[in-house]
Amino acid sequence: QVQLVESGGGLVQAGGSLRLSCAASGNIFRINVMGWYRQAPGKQRELVATITSSGNTNIADSVKGRFTISRDNAKNTVSLQMNSLKPEDTAVYYCNAINWKLSAYWGQGTQVTVSS
Repeated sequence: QVQLVESGGGLVQAGGSLRLSCAASGNIFRINVMGWYRQAPGKQRELVATITSSGNTNIADSVKGRFTISRDNAKNTVSLQMNSLKPEDTAVYYCNAINWKLSAYWGQGTQVTVSS
């Protein structure tokens, strides 16, 4: 099992910034992809950004140029720097990890609220 603990959510005004962090623990052997997804009220969960252990990233078009994902393999952490936040970025953000067996793990989620 892999445990993921997120931190860094909160309330911010439009145009502001937040940084989310996620720490992985437990059976973290050969975690390949880590990333962030989000789910707004009444909407499906959607990909925000992912990063592989070698540093390859996949960023959603809706946040490209505003959000940056980074990873520290030694510390088993992944972070999401969110700049120029918009009200439509309001959602619960979930950390995700996928290991070499393609088993997926999720954090408990952290709320991000952007006021207009």
